[in-house]
Amino acid sequence: MKLTHHLAIAASAAVFYTGAGLAPVLAQDPPSMQMTTPIPDGITTPDNIETQLGDLTFFDGVPDAKTTQKVYDLYDFSQAYQAYLNGLKIASMDAMLRGIEDWGPANSTVIQFADLMDSKTLFLTPNTTSVYQTAVLRMGDEPMVIETPPNVLGFINNAWFKYVMDFGNLGPDEGKGGKFLILPPGFEGDVATDGYTDVVQTDTYAHWVLWRGYLDDTGSPETAVTQTQEQFRIYPLSQADNPPEMTFVDVSGKEFNTIHLMDARMFEEINNVVQAEPLMGESPELLGYLAAVGIIKGQDFAPDARMQSILERAAAAGAVTVKTLISKPRAKEAYWYPGESNWQNAFPGGAYTFTIDGAMKHDFRSAFHFYATGITPAMAFKSPGKGSQYAFTYRDSDGNALDGAKTYKLNVPANVPARDFWSFTLYDNQTRSMLQTDKQFPALGSNDTGLVQNADGSTDIYFGPEAPEGKESNWLQTVPGKGWNTIMRLYGPLEPWFNQTWRPGEIELVE
Repeated sequence: MKLTHHLAIAASAAVFYTGAGLAPVLAQDPPSMQMTTPIPDGITTPDNIETQLGDLTFFDGVPDAKTTQKVYDLYDFSQAYQAYLNGLKIASMDAMLRGIEDWGPANSTVIQFADLMDSKTLFLTPNTTSVYQTAVLRMGDEPMVIETPPNVLGFINNAWFKYVMDFGNLGPDEGKGGKFLILPPGFEGDVATDGYTDVVQTDTYAHWVLWRGYLDDTGSPETAVTQTQEQFRIYPLSQADNPPEMTFVDVSGKEFNTIHLMDARMFEEINNVVQAEPLMGESPELLGYLAAVGIIKGQDFAPDARMQSILERAAAAGAVTVKTLISKPRAKEAYWYPGESNWQNAFPGGAYTFTIDGAMKHDFRSAFHFYATGITPAMAFKSPGKGSQYAFTYRDSDGNALDGAKTYKLNVPANVPARDFWSFTLYDNQTRSMLQTDKQFPALGSNDTGLVQNADGSTDIYFGPEAPEGKESNWLQTVPGKGWNTIMRLYGPLEPWFNQTWRPGEIELVE
């Protein structure tokens, strides 16, 4: 069957027959019995029906062997399709943790981008202006202690890619540096909690710890790097009197992959997490989708040829679905200025849990985890003058996909509501990592020396394979033959951003 066919049946899995004008055809006409009454229209289904699966045959509601197989093929495909879309976040976390641990063991290794992250790194939608630093926390039966540096934006996410805690400028330590006690799943022991900034109970053993430091007044990352080396620690509570040494690895400019697979092998990444973690931290509904395709805790994931074929087709359908959900969402909440602009909001409705009015927005969650990484309420809530805000787009002002062979212009109006600075970064549509061009850092912003403002205080940014004459300082290079997307970041966003009295221009094609 073709991919488009599978997308269609996945979307209409509950509708098995078209059946217009078809009447039930039974093996024989049953006689009228004493208790026989007319059956209202719509309750029974025909025994011979035409569907997208081909002809299906039943005997008074019981399928024959061929029909049974066709229906279960559809059912298993629909389960695999949902397992892909909803389990993508789990695979993303698995890939992140494995990518970090390629450089050293958990709990004792800190990865630092001491010279900032550049486009050689495969990492979902990072920026080029923060000092990225990261580690893996893996717990056993005893509590762990984490000591954090000052003046960072940091958080911990668990193995199911769910929020655990913030630390740093938007955490309980208020940017002064903190000491946190992390209790493992199911922990019921007695521990002294005095002297800790916070005590946190978690549902998984594995965790991703990420913090972003700031450049100093000279534009150097040295202070952020040094403060981490001096103060960041992870250690078991039993070793609090003599914490083990940490290893700090500078990966700047090196190839480094943290991105999950998109084909059927993604199910293997999901299985890694299911086998390693307590199930209490994930929803029974999602675990049910995974179980339906053979991902069951304590059991080998070994799909037979039939199921492997279904997984491959479901992965292909899921991959094109998440790419559509992120680049052309249909819900108005996905846009900052619905009906007027193509600038999108990474957290529609300000919901970092992706739950709005009591309903989980599966499309928003799947799209986010395909495109980006890191879950924290600090990215979604309104906090004027603190943290950061984001707007992104895959499309120009006419709604067309951004083309690396074409030249575009974007006007950034005067008085950008960013207390600290603003920037634009370009991303590869396939890897969702920084676009690899001739420029090490494919980004441009208010902190860049030489950026030229217009007489009215606005700034024009140009995107294209070659710089328009005289616009070199305001130009970001793109790649012919490749699409791209961009994120606008406001650091220290101010009230005009939140009340929308200021908004960015659209990306206009330059003819």
